[in-house]
Amino acid sequence: MSSQIPDTLKYAKTHEWVKVDGDTATVGITDHAQAELTELVFVELPAVGRALQAGEACAVVESVKTASDIYSPVSGEVIEVNESLADEPGAVNNDPYNEGWFFKVRMSDSSTPDGLLCAEDYKALIGE
Repeated sequence: MSSQIPDTLKYAKTHEWVKVDGDTATVGITDHAQAELTELVFVELPAVGRALQAGEACAVVESVKTASDIYSPVSGEVIEVNESLADEPGAVNNDPYNEGWFFKVRMSDSSTPDGLLCAEDYKALIGE
């Protein structure tokens, strides 16, 4: 089954996606990641105001089969979290790139995050 991989986003090798808008980065997990995890039953998000470093574990998702850390693909301060995921973790499975976003970061370095993959490179990473 082919995953959805929007060309407008950047991707981390750890299967997070990033949408950059000015100095704000919206972060979630990819369609491929949610499919591998299967049905999500719990999402733990970082606290608003928390300072994150790129590559730092900052959130946790639990599915019916496993728990996984979620890593911040960018450095900066958490300015918003998707509180609806507390009641509806399945939104990540149903719509990982829109309703299923995890958190927003005001990036400490507003240049496009280094080391992230374009859609084509992410497809190659996951073998599509």
